[in-house]
Amino acid sequence: MRIQSHKSKYEEALRSVRLSSPVEILKGIGSRRNAALAKLGVFTLEDLLYLIPRRYEDRRFVSTLSNLIPGRSQCAIAKVIKLTVRQGFTRAVIQDDTGTAKAVWFGHRNFLREGMTLAISGNVDNKYNVNEFVNPEFEVITSPDQKYSVIGRIFPVYPANSDISQRVLRTLINSALENYSEKCVIEFLPEEILKRFGMMSNREALINIHYPKDNTSYIRARNRLAFEELFLLQTGMLLRRQKFSGTNSDSRRAQVLKPGKSFYAFMNKLPFRLTDSQRIAIHEILEDLSRDKPMNRLLQGDVGSGKTLVAFAALLTAGDSGTQSALMAPTEILAWQHYNKLRKSLESLGLRAGFLSGSLGAKERREILQGISNGEINIVIGTHSIFSEHVNFRSLSLVIIDEQHRFGVLQRSELISKGISPHVLAMTATPIPRTLLLSLYGDLDSSRLNELPPGRKAIQTIIITHENFSVLISTIRERILARHEQIYWVCPLIEDSGERDLTSINQAYERLSKILPDVNIAVLHGRMTPDMKAKIMQDFTDNKINLLISTVIIEVGVDVPNASMIVIQDAGNFGLAQLHQLRGRVGRGEAQGVCVLLEGANITPEGRERLNAMIRTSDGFELSEYDLRQRGAGEICGTRQHGINEFRVADLVRDEKILLLARNEARALIKRDSKLDSEPKLKREIYRRLAGSLELAITS
Repeated sequence: MRIQSHKSKYEEALRSVRLSSPVEILKGIGSRRNAALAKLGVFTLEDLLYLIPRRYEDRRFVSTLSNLIPGRSQCAIAKVIKLTVRQGFTRAVIQDDTGTAKAVWFGHRNFLREGMTLAISGNVDNKYNVNEFVNPEFEVITSPDQKYSVIGRIFPVYPANSDISQRVLRTLINSALENYSEKCVIEFLPEEILKRFGMMSNREALINIHYPKDNTSYIRARNRLAFEELFLLQTGMLLRRQKFSGTNSDSRRAQVLKPGKSFYAFMNKLPFRLTDSQRIAIHEILEDLSRDKPMNRLLQGDVGSGKTLVAFAALLTAGDSGTQSALMAPTEILAWQHYNKLRKSLESLGLRAGFLSGSLGAKERREILQGISNGEINIVIGTHSIFSEHVNFRSLSLVIIDEQHRFGVLQRSELISKGISPHVLAMTATPIPRTLLLSLYGDLDSSRLNELPPGRKAIQTIIITHENFSVLISTIRERILARHEQIYWVCPLIEDSGERDLTSINQAYERLSKILPDVNIAVLHGRMTPDMKAKIMQDFTDNKINLLISTVIIEVGVDVPNASMIVIQDAGNFGLAQLHQLRGRVGRGEAQGVCVLLEGANITPEGRERLNAMIRTSDGFELSEYDLRQRGAGEICGTRQHGINEFRVADLVRDEKILLLARNEARALIKRDSKLDSEPKLKREIYRRLAGSLELAITS
């Protein structure tokens, strides 16, 4: 009776198993293996099935011992003729009909015996003219018709750690594929797409991604899974856009905004001509604002291309329409700079701006909050403090998010929720490669500023090694003391670190203070209080500080026209996007801007290639494409923590064609079935995988 009861419970467990079931449902997973799997990000059955191999070993062909080639991974079948176990190693002499070789394992293999026949696979080394398998996988052959588990097919090699072996991972994944995949893995792609492109089913693709029969089956499996990820994301974003833009009858409408006297007064008094791309971007934004569907637009502009002016045009349009708007920046320095730039112009046009940040005093904060709630403040400029629960807008119609990828999607969503379907303009000075733009921002309209304002000079970029340090110091002395210009000096660390041979702010300050005693030097970094950071930046802006030693805190938006040179210490340790942003801090005034890339002592080949790329071009979009190829998508757009950018298979560098195909198919599907009523399995899968991200992310 007890046996029957236990069996019934087991069968019931099998019936209720889902992809979301904990991985412990598999036999052989105790607390130790569970912890090892957790380090690989494997918590559920789905995580295990989608633990994609990082490479493969072709073990279809068995070599004779006489034909082994050193330096390669090979397979053989041989008998153990001599066995030695000592000093933490197990050594064997093995033999087949063609000759002998050796095998060595790290650790004891106590169950091995002389006379056993082994199927063996691993890297072959050659010592003293004798071929030797080094720590190979093996199995004991007990019968002539035995089905081998370590040779005879293409084997996956997984990302692993020291706590779990490849063999254990393969065993667990095999168990998941054989026992659970048929029940759990449900086909959700439209049948018409599967037939038209001759795609594998998703279960067949999972089997072949782990154990491909040949190169063709691997490519078909990989492309199916890559398409699957990209198609789900593209379709999900189109559903989100549909909901956000008000195409559904139950969606709330946005406020119609039109430019008025403030907008035209400001534009007519500009002392310079707008660039063509600025005029186009302003026109596109005004078109969006004139509709009752919420704008959802991304404004891309390389450093110095004039994004702030375009944003100001949108803010004035909201003000002319009698509504409120908000401009949120990622740092207090940038927010304060925006406020100082825009305040006087706004006041002269009859509009009131308010600054909101965490460093405001209690009295000042109360006054600002009251002005926001009663509508006296037309435009609020600040940091993440804008979306705190105590901030209540009277009529928020437009949200502008500067350097939007630096905010989490939760923060953006909270700010947008302050209004009723407000228009949203996201801005970034980080050039986004086309493939990344399509995949992560495919549901946004996009405007791009690709010109520099008239009179802006190209920044000279040079690489200097420490052997030429004295020449650099002479140049700095001349620029500061003779020309009265200012200089940034950027370091990768705040404090000294024994782990990395990089220069800290402390080290740079100590050295430069001795070398340049007649120069006023200050430091700036993120650990300072907001008041201290604001004072230092104001002193630098007022030319009271000649040389500012800083971390990358200055990389975004900081605009000091008299700063003509930036020195980036240990430049090879920065990413290309950061280097390009830092370079854009200079050359904003009349003096020729110069960016000095100070090469570190232990620069890597990849780091040197990044510096060379900076020399080759000043085009941020070209640099972003190179950065994507070199480093992958990574966290360029700051969405990894919310799942949007976590592709298990798809690779934005190599899969642009698949991305475009997925985008086109998603558009066609939504056009003919806007609510996916004909594809309930697809709809469920989108919400299962992406609902959290899609509900939260408005501009991510």
